[in-house]
Amino acid sequence: MSAAFLARGACPALDRPMPTGDGLLVRLRPLDGALVPAALGRLAALADRHGNGMMEVTARGSLQLRGLSAGSAPRLAAEVAALGLDLAPAPTVETAPLAGLDPTETADARPLAAALRAAIARSGLAGGLAPKLAVTVDGGGRLGLAGLSADIRLAALPGTAAASGPLWHVALGGDAATARALGAVRRNDAPAALVALLRLLAAAGPTARGRDLDAGAACVALAPFLAAADRPPAAAEAEPVGRFALAAGRQALGLGLAFGSVAAATLVRLAERASGCGIEGFRLAPGRALLAVGPAEACTALAAAAGALGLVTAAGDPRRAVEACPGAPACASAGLATRDLAARLAAQAPALLDGSAVLHLSGCAKGCARPAAAGLALVGRNGAAALVVAGRAGDPPVAAVPVAAAPDALARLAALCGRERRGGESAAACLARLGTDRLAAAFEDRR
Repeated sequence: MSAAFLARGACPALDRPMPTGDGLLVRLRPLDGALVPAALGRLAALADRHGNGMMEVTARGSLQLRGLSAGSAPRLAAEVAALGLDLAPAPTVETAPLAGLDPTETADARPLAAALRAAIARSGLAGGLAPKLAVTVDGGGRLGLAGLSADIRLAALPGTAAASGPLWHVALGGDAATARALGAVRRNDAPAALVALLRLLAAAGPTARGRDLDAGAACVALAPFLAAADRPPAAAEAEPVGRFALAAGRQALGLGLAFGSVAAATLVRLAERASGCGIEGFRLAPGRALLAVGPAEACTALAAAAGALGLVTAAGDPRRAVEACPGAPACASAGLATRDLAARLAAQAPALLDGSAVLHLSGCAKGCARPAAAGLALVGRNGAAALVVAGRAGDPPVAAVPVAAAPDALARLAALCGRERRGGESAAACLARLGTDRLAAAFEDRR
């Protein structure tokens, strides 16, 4: 078989990898993000064999394999197909990582998600939709999808349960707070309602997204199904790293990938340890994390092993506040050794990385590791290390230093924050109070 390569901005798949600065990239999403330990280990071994040995869990909870070549990508696709994994079709229908396991959830979203996927397949619309179009089905719970943006959102409404289950709130284009609310549908009507919205998107063209739909037209299309309803209660965005109690003495252990990536060989060893200590399976989680599910004693054993392997086991770990692309020398487009900088900063300036603000280290202005804005971004740009405050990697910088001076420049920012933070003040609040001019002056050492 041969692989067709995608332009940047599309959604890479096994048969259509995307060129990046460190080779071709493939993105996989198992159904409901679930993998048994053996399957995770086999995927990691394939990533090591056919790519550059680096893997990532994305901000949306997909698995990325990096550093493939034109020759190795088709071989990888064939060997992954031979594993017989259930991979989610496009468009993506996403559920929360603990769906069906969390005793605090309003509803198990997985059966509805399966019904929605089947309805999309019957409709024949998938080929005419935007490549990155996403549908979220949020049953609530401790790791819900409130903070995840989607083109079409369905969220279970507490207190509306009937014989067919709760009502599902429908909204367009955004996260739980910003998406435009349309109303609510019954569980049995949800597949037809979704197809009606997808027909509007397909008619608008192959690049149309949920934010592009007219809410009035969407309500007309949903008129046979729609009932007035308030939005679901606001839910705080939860940290997926840590321990989560499940029913019958079982737990989920959330493990973070340091700076968003991990060596494939490390995941091979993690999967072996998981199988050996009784872990039942893994769930990929938004926020660049893996959730191991099993008896409490198995999670305790795996936590110790994961820490020894360099994975993040505590929510307060400063590495969780840094997002970094592969950087130099792995990526040909990068002008910064982002991972070296990230490790140094996490070790030397934890006060700046208290989790209240994200530090984005980007090898170039494309900002692959974090398309969204960050509290601070350090970007390789025109042979220098450029500082962006409260923005994206591609935004205009407020200061710049030679690349070799970047570690000292970041250290000055951390020292300034450490000196100026008031009692109980977060790093994000301190940075905002200090303002762009003082941050730029400290970064460039203007004395």
